[in-house]
Amino acid sequence: MPHTTLIVPGFQGSGPAHWQSWIEAQLPGARRVADIDWERPILARWANAVRDAIDRSPGPVWVVAHSFGCLASVVAAADRPDRVAGLMLVAPADPDRFTPAGLRDATDYHDQDSLAQWIPRHALPAPSLVVASTNDPWVRLSSAAYWADCWGSQLVDIGPAGHINVDSGHGPWPQGLALLQRLQAACEDLPLGSIDNSSIRRRGRHSALARLRHRTRQLAGI
Repeated sequence: MPHTTLIVPGFQGSGPAHWQSWIEAQLPGARRVADIDWERPILARWANAVRDAIDRSPGPVWVVAHSFGCLASVVAAADRPDRVAGLMLVAPADPDRFTPAGLRDATDYHDQDSLAQWIPRHALPAPSLVVASTNDPWVRLSSAAYWADCWGSQLVDIGPAGHINVDSGHGPWPQGLALLQRLQAACEDLPLGSIDNSSIRRRGRHSALARLRHRTRQLAGI
């Protein structure tokens, strides 16, 4: 069955030298999620855009996400369990560094609503990898391991690799492509369930994304 590889960048996007752009060019059927303001990490809007991209994609969807895009992908995947074949979540940003309205203000940190309470803490509906680094400035390895355990993901520790982005030397990234292909090969015989639009609509009213959107609308200026 044809499938789609959906590239989901993180905060400030992934430029042409980023490993996500390199992987996108390597894989037939790869596409990048659109309709996201990469400079404004508002999870409800990002997750909604990822969910819409999943809905528009032909065949099963393999999600390849980075940083804040991992958080959006987890929320979206929980809303579309029958469409997502698997997820590779690279350097997931620490949700404690964000609120539903964006970055937490370091000068008023403890009075702000952490995004962590809005992130699903249950197993994802598809096989997944969390690829993490021991010196990532956006997330401690212990935090990445905690979320990997919540999501039922395999944790892949690649050592001191920074935020696994261009700044840490991750342009062309054959190791990342090999990890994705290994995940796909391990899951190729696992069928996806049939899509039931009525169940999707029922689930949507009570999903993590629906609750997050409600909270986001409560915040001034959003």
